[in-house]
Amino acid sequence: MSNAPSTSNAASAEKLRDRERYLAKLIVPPGKRIVLAEDYNPSFTADFTHKKEAEQQLAENIAELAKYQEILYAQNTYALLLVFQAMDAAGKDGAIKHVLSGVNPQGCQVYSFKTPSSEELDHDYLWRSAKRLPERGRIGVFNRSYYEEVLVVRVHPEFLDAQQLPDSARDNIWKRRFEQINAFEKYLFENGIVVLKFFLNVSKEEQRQRFLARIDEPEKNWKFATADVKERGFWDDYQRAYEDCLNHTSTEWAPWHVVPADRKWFTRLAVSEIVIRTLKQLNLRYPEVSEDRRRELLEIRKLLEAEG
Repeated sequence: MSNAPSTSNAASAEKLRDRERYLAKLIVPPGKRIVLAEDYNPSFTADFTHKKEAEQQLAENIAELAKYQEILYAQNTYALLLVFQAMDAAGKDGAIKHVLSGVNPQGCQVYSFKTPSSEELDHDYLWRSAKRLPERGRIGVFNRSYYEEVLVVRVHPEFLDAQQLPDSARDNIWKRRFEQINAFEKYLFENGIVVLKFFLNVSKEEQRQRFLARIDEPEKNWKFATADVKERGFWDDYQRAYEDCLNHTSTEWAPWHVVPADRKWFTRLAVSEIVIRTLKQLNLRYPEVSEDRRRELLEIRKLLEAEG
């Protein structure tokens, strides 16, 4: 029996090392060129072979995330911005819903970016995102983001015509936008907004199966849009755009994580692991009260006790 605690500690340490190893495989190394189709497997599930095992770990992570989110909110120093990008049907909505299911709504804000409005087109492309940044102490979620400007707009360059750009701004536009986004995210990081970026990497075949399910299951019909199938025809163009984007905008201050998305249960688990790992690294603490404030609280306590 005397060896039980050390055995338990060793098992916990090994589990932590396993977690770090598989999370490291999901990061796009800053400065190193990756090939999306060769370096990242959409069906990867690390050492998890059973859905129930992953769901149990996810439940534990959700509870832990709720704890850290409360401290983040109380400390009111940092903000966390989660950016989700993916092909259609990759599971962004489900990942956001499940991972943040235990978070206090007061400390979280989610925003989905759609086609830019006329007002938004009258501003620079980062304007609408800057308006939606999370406040200190909060977790913000971008379901799609300013990265659409180097993804969907790159695949459909005709969308640039609606942005009313001067001719000079269209020279080397993708290179410039990568640089601008990197600078924007560095500015956020240096001001206490931690940016976590997730590309949910779904395979073409899995997307096809999910589209079929959206047609065959009446309760999923509302999720299906004809435009989704049209965009599927540009699959190779999108893969090239994503690969170039990941290679140019994964930085030390805002790295990309390529999260396997063919198994939704693993996608949700991996995202939760990355978020918790990041919050732990912030060394969050509840605010400490001054000695004067502590004495004031003790006096209030005496008054309340006297009422009894």
